[in-house]
Amino acid sequence: MAQTSEQALIEQLAQASLEFDATSRDAERNCWLAVHRHVHGVLPSEYDIREVPEELYLAVLAERRSLG
Repeated sequence: MAQTSEQALIEQLAQASLEFDATSRDAERNCWLAVHRHVHGVLPSEYDIREVPEELYLAVLAERRSLG
């Protein structure tokens, strides 16, 4: 069964969140960073309060947790 492009994106972002483990092993933070970069095209600055789609963030976090 072929996976949907949405599922592929979720898996890609979950993998991308692993890049941030070098600075923090906080899965919630790292998934948020990956989703923020995907949505806004850049990592957040210190005062960046732009939101990310909660549904996408939660899906990426669940996928990340399923990676073990």
